[in-house]
Amino acid sequence: MRGSLTDSEIEVVTTVNVQPNDDIPEEPDMILSDVDGQIDGQIYTPPPRIAARFYRPSNNRRKSSAASSRRNSISSTHSHQSNRSYRNACQSNHIAQHLRRASILESRKARLADRAAHAEQVRQRAALAKATPRNSNSEEKALAAQQAREKHLAQVAAQCAEEVRRAKRIAEEMKERKAAEERRYRLEMEERLADAEKRRIEYKRNSRRPRTASSPESKKMSPRVTLSPEVAAKRIQVAWRSKLRRRIVEAWSELGLSIDKVHDTSFEEITALLGEQKVLTTTEKIMSLFGLLPEEDSVPAGSAVRTFLSAYLILGHPAHVLSRDGDQEQDLINKAKELIISFESALAKLSFSNAYTPSPIRLETVLLAHGAFVTAFHDWKARDSSALIETMIASFVNLDAIWQSVKDETVDQVATDYRNGIRDNQAILLSKIKKLAGPDRALTLIRRAIRESRKGRTKKRPAGDVRPRVAVDASAPESPTSEENDAIQTAAASQLTAAQRPTSSEGHQAASLSKVFSVVPGNRVLIHELAIDKEYRIDASPNADLRDALNREVCDSMRRGFENNEGAVWTVAMAQNIRGKLLRLLRPGTSMHTLITETLDPDHINRQCQQGVFSYEKFFSFIANILPKLCAPFRDAEVKALADELQEEGTLPEMIEKLFKMLHVIDLLSLDYSNFLLTQATPTLLKEGPSYEQKVFAQELEADTITLERTRRWWRNAAVNMYSEVDRRDPWNDPNPINRPTPQKIYARGLVDLAIATPPLRDSELPETLELDRARISRIRADALRITTIGGILLTIKNLLKRDVRSQWKPEANRMWEVLKDGYLKDPATPSKILSLLESSHAMPPATRAQLSSTITRFLTQAQSGKVSDAVLKVLFQRLKSHIFSRVSASSSGERVKAATTAGEGLATTGLPEFASQVGEIVELLGKISEVDRRSHGLWYEQIAEEMERLADSGELTRVSSSHSNAPDSSSD
Repeated sequence: MRGSLTDSEIEVVTTVNVQPNDDIPEEPDMILSDVDGQIDGQIYTPPPRIAARFYRPSNNRRKSSAASSRRNSISSTHSHQSNRSYRNACQSNHIAQHLRRASILESRKARLADRAAHAEQVRQRAALAKATPRNSNSEEKALAAQQAREKHLAQVAAQCAEEVRRAKRIAEEMKERKAAEERRYRLEMEERLADAEKRRIEYKRNSRRPRTASSPESKKMSPRVTLSPEVAAKRIQVAWRSKLRRRIVEAWSELGLSIDKVHDTSFEEITALLGEQKVLTTTEKIMSLFGLLPEEDSVPAGSAVRTFLSAYLILGHPAHVLSRDGDQEQDLINKAKELIISFESALAKLSFSNAYTPSPIRLETVLLAHGAFVTAFHDWKARDSSALIETMIASFVNLDAIWQSVKDETVDQVATDYRNGIRDNQAILLSKIKKLAGPDRALTLIRRAIRESRKGRTKKRPAGDVRPRVAVDASAPESPTSEENDAIQTAAASQLTAAQRPTSSEGHQAASLSKVFSVVPGNRVLIHELAIDKEYRIDASPNADLRDALNREVCDSMRRGFENNEGAVWTVAMAQNIRGKLLRLLRPGTSMHTLITETLDPDHINRQCQQGVFSYEKFFSFIANILPKLCAPFRDAEVKALADELQEEGTLPEMIEKLFKMLHVIDLLSLDYSNFLLTQATPTLLKEGPSYEQKVFAQELEADTITLERTRRWWRNAAVNMYSEVDRRDPWNDPNPINRPTPQKIYARGLVDLAIATPPLRDSELPETLELDRARISRIRADALRITTIGGILLTIKNLLKRDVRSQWKPEANRMWEVLKDGYLKDPATPSKILSLLESSHAMPPATRAQLSSTITRFLTQAQSGKVSDAVLKVLFQRLKSHIFSRVSASSSGERVKAATTAGEGLATTGLPEFASQVGEIVELLGKISEVDRRSHGLWYEQIAEEMERLADSGELTRVSSSHSNAPDSSSD
């Protein structure tokens, strides 16, 4: 500091100011005295108290280690010894005293000179440092310190401003709350005053006359108040509505639903209680009383009721409802608490005095709390698990689906390779899922996903035994040999193909009519369907309506024939028709076949009709006894209901209706019998299926029924696309064979280009070899376009709401999938439905809602027209095609397992994480189509591939490829 002096400077100043002649205080032994302690040559020892004062030891004695100390000097030592000798011997040496004094003065002068020199050096260094200019680093540090200070001050100012704003907001809220309370109190006071005024007027109107001693005759009748019909109707309506509201409040009170009750009851019991219809109905009524039900039709009332009841469940059992304890869960609990407190507070104020009508202030509080809770609840509900867990679970399920599809369809060595690869990858995925989701939750999620996947792949079968009883009776022994099995299966196959074959006497028209009524498809179609799906069963739905319509027309014609006195002819014809249908269900020679043949003999029935002794009651009774013996056990209820109806008497229209129902049931029994025969013949048909289909296809080619023109064009387009892709990867045209596409890759590319395209499927696009798969390819096209449309909508809303595009919004995707199943714009309200279901799960501002609405309408319009022109849809559609091609073109088991393992991650990167199951089904179906098609038509594919190879070697295909390199892919239109 400039205003103060250091110790060195003080010492220098002292040294400068000291004069050589000034007196220097000395120690006691420095005092020269001849009479110190000695009088007349005698030594007198002072008393102890006085000696203690004079000879008190000093604690501030200097250290004797310093070289310049005067006590270590020779003179000092000599003085000390002389002093001791003086004290001991009482002698004084005057010369030694002078020498000692001179030595002390010299040492002090030397020490002071050293200090003065040191102070001068310090003073010079300080002046030099002061004269030296400051370094730039110090300026930068000072500037940085200044900026840090200003930043800190700005932060402090911002925090202070935020605290001020918060305090102002709290003050305003308190002010508004107080004003609201004041308004509420004022309204309640006004209501009470109005009630008091009403009671006062009523009291005045019905005031009793004071008691007097007047006679009964002197009593006068009180005048009656006459009301107009409108006023009376209004009062009745007010009273009736008040009574309804009172009943609603009483019904809610009887439930006794409260937070304490929910907390004290177990989670399973309270869940069952909240799911009862009585609780749901009462809650819906009390919510309508408070105006908590949504007004629009897009949100069902049942969903709003369950959302409201979930507030009690969240407060009573938060550990069971909420998966974790985060900020969002705490916010949801707080919102639920505010809703229940405001609701119960408003409910407690409902009484007869206010006609069980909540006050506007309390009603507004409940509405605001309910809106906040619903928003928080939907946000919490819409948040799925992390995208990584769901992606890995989807990959795990894909691996399981691959194993389920190949475990029974491949040889043992290939199945072993698949099993080892799938198990290794599933073990890796399982360990990762356990680390992220926990062991218990991971196993639960995986089991649920696998169960849903297998349930979706398993077609629904009727409950119970589906084998017809007549088939069981006529079946072979339980343990036949392998030769007997083959013979039975061959016989079943031949019987299946001839089951619906008409006899030669029926003629050509009868054969055509039999084809219309038959539910069994052609042999080639039947074998092809079995090759695609081993669990294939004949379905009556494609022509069921047509057969019912024809049966109805026949029954109407029969009724008109009875009215025109032609009943005998129609009776014989109908009996012969039913006889033929029933005999097709039986093997000749059985007792049941003989019984039906003799009982329903057309000649015998004709004679009875001519004699007028034919009885429809006996005919219906016979059929009612026969049908239960022919049907499968799972048809017992339906057949029993028909049998009971057949045995009832009725008029002519009722009899015709019984015949129609009987024909319908017999057709169902024929379908069951055909499916049973198909089950018995499946091993034989699968063994001979590829050769049979190849033989039929060759016969059609020889008969010029079909050509391979479309197949060649389809293969050439696929080869051109593959060679174009090779040229893009290898512009130097390396002749290495590994760079040339294999026939398997070309086939996979053609199949994917054919299936993953916008509908409709034109005849010119479909090769002749895939004609039987027309319906499947059309369905795949529709599914691919629907996946792209829904994925584009979800990707748009995720970007608008700044959410992670890899997160899976499966509930929204599944609901949109169901909405768009019947068409994109078939219902004009489809865009609004999709927008409402998205808005119900994710709150969004008005601007985002408007932008999303226009995007949905644009996407649906393009999907309806089949022309995808939006950039988002184009990119998603191309990514979907590339993903499916990479999985379909995998040749080895290892490649397929690897593609399935990374499928979930690939779809998440693509922007379609919600459609892992749908894409997996498409890949599996395309794999089956590819396998069956190449086994049946591989011979012709090899010929076409050799032709394309020759074109490629000659350079013609390369020139075609280069000419198509700049043209857009036709499959992407």
